[in-house]
Amino acid sequence: MAAPLPAPSPPPAPLPPTAWAVLGLLSFPGERTGYELKKWADSSLRFFYWSPAISQIYAELRRLEALGYASSRRSGPEEPRARRAYAITDAGREALADWAAGGQDAGPPVLKHPLLLRVWLGHLTDPARLRAMVGEHIAHTQDELTQVQGALAHAQGVEGWAHPQIALRWSARHLEGELELAEALLTDLDGLPETPGERPGQRPGDAPTHG
Repeated sequence: MAAPLPAPSPPPAPLPPTAWAVLGLLSFPGERTGYELKKWADSSLRFFYWSPAISQIYAELRRLEALGYASSRRSGPEEPRARRAYAITDAGREALADWAAGGQDAGPPVLKHPLLLRVWLGHLTDPARLRAMVGEHIAHTQDELTQVQGALAHAQGVEGWAHPQIALRWSARHLEGELELAEALLTDLDGLPETPGERPGQRPGDAPTHG
């Protein structure tokens, strides 16, 4: 008689992406405080996803600990300042692996570009101010790219950080593309007439759509 098949692993608890991201930060070797997790999120996650607020991180740590996915340890009296360090548990690592390899499509990327929203409303804005905002965006993007390159240099050769490096390299290429798009945006703005006109046959207030 054949041996019974092992019972399938229970599905991971229904958690928001923020919780999985925090648990993912804990999946790398070592213990980390909430403050350290925030610093790492600011130097990695935010370049391709987002960086949760410190209050969100602590809320998710409490949730993960209640589920048994994380454990915490309070520092002893020998340390000058009391601190609580967190680590992933075996159950947490198994749940995270199940979630990361989930069969469902991860979904399309969501683009919310505040500058483009203002360009879309450019008919209400002084052209020089609009160009200045694009220039500010270019400077900010260049600064972000410099930070990504610094994070990549810091991660170079660190054991176990191969996949974060791939994500950071993607982030660098994404920012390089954003710089190209922003420069093209300036070119498009330069090509506008001094007073925007309407298409022949278009009534004032008509939406600029096809069909």
